[in-house]
Amino acid sequence: MAEWEELRLAGAAIKDNTLRRLDEHLLTLEAALEAGGATVHWARDAQEACAIVARIALDHGVDEVVKVKSMATQEIGLNEALAEHGVTAWETDLAELIVQLGDDLPSHILVPAIHRNRAEIREIFRREMAAAGRPAPDGLTDDPAELAGAARLHLREKFLRAKMAVSGANFAVAESGTLVVVESEGNGRMCLTLPEVLVSLVGIEKVVPTWSDLDVFLQLLPRSSTGERMNPYTSTWSGVTAGDGPQEMHVVLLDNGRTRALADEVGRQALRCIRCSACLNVCPVYERTGGHAYGSVYPGPIGAILNPLLKGVGVDEQTDSLPYASSLCGACFDACPVRIDIPEVLVHLRSQVVDAHRGGPPKPEAVAMKSASWVLSDARRLGLAERGLGLAHRFGRRVLPGGRRGLSRLPWPGSLWTSARDLPAPPRESFRAWWRRR
Repeated sequence: MAEWEELRLAGAAIKDNTLRRLDEHLLTLEAALEAGGATVHWARDAQEACAIVARIALDHGVDEVVKVKSMATQEIGLNEALAEHGVTAWETDLAELIVQLGDDLPSHILVPAIHRNRAEIREIFRREMAAAGRPAPDGLTDDPAELAGAARLHLREKFLRAKMAVSGANFAVAESGTLVVVESEGNGRMCLTLPEVLVSLVGIEKVVPTWSDLDVFLQLLPRSSTGERMNPYTSTWSGVTAGDGPQEMHVVLLDNGRTRALADEVGRQALRCIRCSACLNVCPVYERTGGHAYGSVYPGPIGAILNPLLKGVGVDEQTDSLPYASSLCGACFDACPVRIDIPEVLVHLRSQVVDAHRGGPPKPEAVAMKSASWVLSDARRLGLAERGLGLAHRFGRRVLPGGRRGLSRLPWPGSLWTSARDLPAPPRESFRAWWRRR
């Protein structure tokens, strides 16, 4: 579209201007929400946010809630926290339902179950649906329409029974106290209208000052996430209306590291993110590793910068490794609808990781590279390593899903890889041995 770059520039400018006066806009949002009948809670971190939502559920005597797809609730581990209080949180987005029933983890921001094929989904439904509620229909096949129908029947009972719903928000309009959820399946609309109590967990960076600002993002988000001119379902709500929809509304405004990210002059641009997943779809590293390898709710290029910014550098090795999960090709910046310069932030975070570990013990990756250098620099040592790979081909391989042969479990440090990905089976002989045999 001709005005795409203008839209990107506008989206970035709106986000940056909002972040510069974030405290003012949040207070405006709080006042407007309370004027509409909502109760506003402030949560410093994941523990506080989970405690607030759990207390609301227990105060209303509910033992289950239905959920709209929300990255923020996954970020704070809300489902697990509610389970500790005897409250079951049911995912209602189709892909999230697949992940939940399969006791799995999301691998993509927009399509959490993208790593599952339809045969696997059918088996998950047939095996797990009965324990979670309505069982899968007899004779269920892997036809997508049948799978969607089975999920629809399974979820409808939960929608009609639930007394409380939990949602996130794609945007929060400060001037009117309006929360906005955009989705494609209609499950969000059911969650936002049927239950008596609605709790919305909103990251503080989701605020936009005006409806005119929202208009820009409602053009950017669907084009970047699903390639559509507009989302099938755009739900907005501004407080409580007697006799219509939820009669009690709570909004939890979540920090959980966002003010830390805001204080980073280079990294704060990550808070522009509107969770479209466009950067994942063009990233060569994500394409090869998948989402699980990132070890976080936020995978891909945006996760490689957002996780260290929210948690802080030097907290754990997994987080510190993420800024290196990139070739710095720049495709993510070209695709980002709000012009987050992810390569710039990655380089910035790498320097912070180096500074944080300066003078400390060597990292496993550094030891591995030194070891590889020692092996590769000597022909005899390289030959011994090649013969070792031949033994692995003979004794260590197994048949993987799809009929491929490979290694699914290795001892440490190889387990750091195989815990998230299978390793292709090594060749029967090395290239050098094959060449000599010719």
